[in-house]
Parts: sequence; C-alpha cells; structure tokens
Amino acid sequence: MADSTALWPLIIAVIGGYLLGSVPFGVVLTRMAGLGDVRRIGSGNIGATNVLRTGNKPLALATLILDSGKGAAATLIAGALLGPGAAIAAAGASVLGHLFPVWLGFKGGKGVATGLGVLLALNWQIGLIACAIWLLVALVTRFSSLAALSAFAAAPVACLLLASPGLATPGPAMAGVALFVAVLVFIRHRGNIRRLLDGTEPRIGRTSDKPGR
Repeated sequence: MADSTALWPLIIAVIGGYLLGSVPFGVVLTRMAGLGDVRRIGSGNIGATNVLRTGNKPLALATLILDSGKGAAATLIAGALLGPGAAIAAAGASVLGHLFPVWLGFKGGKGVATGLGVLLALNWQIGLIACAIWLLVALVTRFSSLAALSAFAAAPVACLLLASPGLATPGPAMAGVALFVAVLVFIRHRGNIRRLLDGTEPRIGRTSDKPGR
C-alpha cells in the first residue's frame, strides 16, 4: 500500500499548480485596460497572441510574461517547499489549469507560454531548447502554431538525450511531464493542425475573426 504521507505533497502540488495556472491573465489585463473581454475578439483565446489582436502590444507582452511566469512560479514554489517530484506534478497541473481554468468554465488558452514557463523552471537548458525551436520555426515559417507544436514535440526527446543539472534532471520523469504538456498543447491546437494541413492557417501578423484561430 502506498504511503499516504508521501502522496500529500504531490496532491498539494497538483491543487496549487492547477489553481495558479488557472489565473486568466489575458482576461484580467484586457478588462483592467478597458478593452473588454478578450474572449469576444479574434480567436476568442485568452493568451498573448489574441491579446495582441487588441492592438495593445505592451498588454500582450505582459500577458505572455505572466502566463509563462505563473507556470514557472507554480513549479519553483512546489520544488522549493515539497521537492522535485512535487515540482514536476505542479508543472503539469499548472498547464492543465491554464487550458481548463475553473474560473472560466474550464475554457482557457492553448498552453504555449505556460508550458514554456514550466520547462524553463524545471530545467533551463530544456526550456531554452524549446524556446529556440519555437523562435526558429516561427521566423522561418511565420506560423505560430507550427512553432509551438515543433517546440513541444522536441522537448520530451531533449529530456531523454540531454543530461544537465536543474530543479528536475532531464530523464524519464521530466520527459514524462514534457510529453504530458506536449499532448495537451497538441490537443488544444487540433484546429490549427487541420488548417496547417489544408493550407488555411493564418501566418504571424495576419489575423482571423473566426473562433479557434
């Protein structure tokens, strides 16, 4: 029988990570700025890309920083207080919270910024690899969605191939949470994947008024 005392840190990390990840900064910031509900414009998404469609670049940048920061904060706090295993649990839970926030009826963002934040917090080398892949693919193809998919597909592989110190040492455990995050990101990008395949996905700098893009 599993030791219940060993499970409690993981349970606390999952609950705390989920609640912190659920904070919808895109919605909060656009409302505070008097721009209305970001879910009613552009793609209807709560992330930085859709906040950018308001025309307010500083607000979009703030959303990006805060969305990535909440994932990193959940991971680092759990790691400092409860250990590396709890950090990994909080990392996955924070991304889940961003995608399915309790405060918004479980309808949230796509997890890119928060996912990158948790990768950077768990192991900065893995996080930088993912960020570099995102940037490279975005610059070459001008598809934000393809850049995100490429970055998160590469992260679990990098965890298995790279040995480096960090809050979580790359290996099966971190590869597991990286794969979990990648699966969530791919699920939330399924509409983008369809449009990439049929050639209708808008490139960076071009917007669509249809929800989901």
